[in-house]
Amino acid sequence: MSSPEEMPQAATPGAVPSPTGIVVGVDGSEQSTCALIWAAREAKLRKVPLHLVTAYTVPIFAASGLDGGYATVDDDVIRQGAEAILREGAAKVAHLEVEMDARVENGDAAGVLVELSETAELLVFGSRGRGGFMGRLLGSVSTALPAHAKCPTVTVPLSCAPRMSEGPEGAEAISKLEKVVTVGVDGSDQARYAVLVAAEQAERSGCTLRIICAVQPYTGSLAWMPAPVDREALFTEIQEQLDAGEKWLLNHFPKLPMEVTLVEGSAVETLVEATKTSELVVMGTRGRGGFAGMLLGSTTEGVRHHAKGPIMVVHDREDPRQGDRSAFGPLLSV
Repeated sequence: MSSPEEMPQAATPGAVPSPTGIVVGVDGSEQSTCALIWAAREAKLRKVPLHLVTAYTVPIFAASGLDGGYATVDDDVIRQGAEAILREGAAKVAHLEVEMDARVENGDAAGVLVELSETAELLVFGSRGRGGFMGRLLGSVSTALPAHAKCPTVTVPLSCAPRMSEGPEGAEAISKLEKVVTVGVDGSDQARYAVLVAAEQAERSGCTLRIICAVQPYTGSLAWMPAPVDREALFTEIQEQLDAGEKWLLNHFPKLPMEVTLVEGSAVETLVEATKTSELVVMGTRGRGGFAGMLLGSTTEGVRHHAKGPIMVVHDREDPRQGDRSAFGPLLSV
């Protein structure tokens, strides 16, 4: 591993290999520091390289005075500032002794990170970034990444800072966490793939897998329906599908401890609450249909915006393990 002083390099097209481990966005803000520490710990757990990345564009200002034209900021000055931020970040996680490199990219931060996600195993970033290097890497960029990244993404909110501390504060914060990876399900294909990813994460980290399905409470908004909803029958049907799903999952992860919980309540509120005590909460994207109330899609954004802990967002993709799901009992076609 290169020393933090030597590591940051200017990115030259074709000169730097595409990352295959964990990519973390760094911009010098507190948010990105939280994300960096989480990513470094995860890289150590997975035994994969950690890639620190920051990106910038050179600002162009309209020239003032009698002469027309434009003035630009010195590219070298900006790049040197970016390299300094990467060196500082690398120094903060050097004690974890993970294989690590860093790069400065010239371009739109969201576009750069999405491109790197093509080969990365995981993309990690902070949320609600303000200030920091050029004020560009985090914030609104973190909202765009889960929707467009080609690999799973993890958003680490600033409220996780106590968990990332190496001192007594960190030990106390971690002691309040349950050794649990939580995943939200709604019966969709997207949720089933998210469950597989969550199970792998729980197994890797020695956690219990907690599967939660939240069904929206009956409200007056359903008064237009031609027949009243039989809530008891609905819950019975969903529970049968959850039980079948648990059997299927145990077939693929026979030694993994797991809990399956069916609750009546807001999916967003239920999963936000879970972020307070879970090591990680995993969600799919673009859930359609599924159990009443449709857990995924806009719910994913709602949870991310209010989360108190790391959130992993997983895009749907083909997985051969899903092929035998129907053999274990009823499932909802969506």
